[in-house]
Amino acid sequence: MKKTKLGEFEELVLLTVIVLQEEAYGVEIKKELETRLNQTLSVGSIQSALKRMEQKGFLTSEFGEATNKRGGKRKRIYSATSYAHKVLNEIKEIREALWKSIPQPKFSLLGI
Repeated sequence: MKKTKLGEFEELVLLTVIVLQEEAYGVEIKKELETRLNQTLSVGSIQSALKRMEQKGFLTSEFGEATNKRGGKRKRIYSATSYAHKVLNEIKEIREALWKSIPQPKFSLLGI
């Protein structure tokens, strides 16, 4: 199996991009992750992860349409590549196999 270079935070950002689909741009990714993780994140940490993953071939991006709401500024919309989906599936399979391999306790701490 090819070794993947995808950190835990990058994995979370990548999954969030896939969940958000057409709404996968910096601010929305940040809001979604903050809600799911119940913690505050910096825009810079999100942008850095997005840039790294684009360089690694996990993401592509394009500019959306300019809107009045953003003062004419266009959003950079991110999409996961087929390579990203492949890597995420590999990671999921590895994690699931490890979880299934954890030995069950021989006794219960609750006495059941």
